[in-house]
This record gives sequence, C-alpha cells and structure tokens, in this order.
Amino acid sequence: MTTLQQIKSLSNVPLDVEVELARRMMTLREVLELEVGSVIRMPRSAGENIDIVVCGALVGFGEIVIIEDTMGVRITDFNVEE
Repeated sequence: MTTLQQIKSLSNVPLDVEVELARRMMTLREVLELEVGSVIRMPRSAGENIDIVVCGALVGFGEIVIIEDTMGVRITDFNVEE
C-alpha cells in the first residue's frame, strides 16, 4: 500500500501552503509613505524557481508564472515519496 493510499482518509484536512515570492527590507519611513496603489518592487520575476512549503516542511518546487493579470506558481517537482 502506498503512502497516498494510507492517508486517503485525511484528504479533506486543510493545510497551510506557503510560497514565498520575495522579501524586502524597508525603512519605517518607506512603510509610512505607502498608500493604496503603491507598488513595492521585488527582486524576483516570472520563471524563477521557488520553494513550496506545507506546514513548515519543504514538499516541492515551482516557478513563478503570470496568467493574464494574476501571479501564480507552476509546480515543477514534488518531494513526496510514494
């Protein structure tokens, strides 16, 4: 029996999935100057590789994609054993 078959009964349990696109250090002055519509430039762009973390554990990798006006993540690899 595979791991996926063993945990099938847990398939509806909600999990936190994290995909961090970027971090940026800003001064307090820069934060206080932000307003609706402000743009914070980040050093990442479409096509770059990122980590996919579930409940604090690295489970796979993806790449940043832009679909119309929405940013997303295309999964490129999973670290899940069968």
